[in-house]
Amino acid sequence: MSTDAEMEVFGPAAIYLRKPERERIEAQNTPFDAKTAFFVAEPKEMYLKGKLISREGGKATVQTLEGGQKLTVKEDDIHPMNPPKFDKIEDMAMMTHLNEPCVLYNLKERYAAWMIYTYSGLFCVTVNPYKWLPVYDSVVVGAYRGKKRIEAPPHIFSISDNAYQFMLTVENLVQGRL
Repeated sequence: MSTDAEMEVFGPAAIYLRKPERERIEAQNTPFDAKTAFFVAEPKEMYLKGKLISREGGKATVQTLEGGQKLTVKEDDIHPMNPPKFDKIEDMAMMTHLNEPCVLYNLKERYAAWMIYTYSGLFCVTVNPYKWLPVYDSVVVGAYRGKKRIEAPPHIFSISDNAYQFMLTVENLVQGRL
């Protein structure tokens, strides 16, 4: 992870690419109980964050964090949550729990902060913001130039520059054999 000072190279686009250092530190210090933190399936909202109250007979009772509503569902309808340090994570392959609600929650949280690019292993997932964001100017292009994927926040420029750098390397190898 880069510090806020290191993110200055991205100019005004920095806030759209990586969450601030202060937010990352707060998330790491947020209390979390992995034994009781679950997403629960809910028809209107799809998934809600909740705290597991009990499990018995193939059923689970979960109290939602927002609203405090108690829901009793099949055990298959609850999914473990990731610790808060994984909120808005840049590469979802790094999550402790890689399940549907965790992926959707991460994408939703990143989108809410206008961080539209997210890695999922080798892939770059993009959520269309339906508005222009300042993440496509020459300053941003220059900031990604020559950097490895892990050295910068997710962005299509990172993918394209890495592909270009690989092409140059392969081209040189092929020419070297002639």
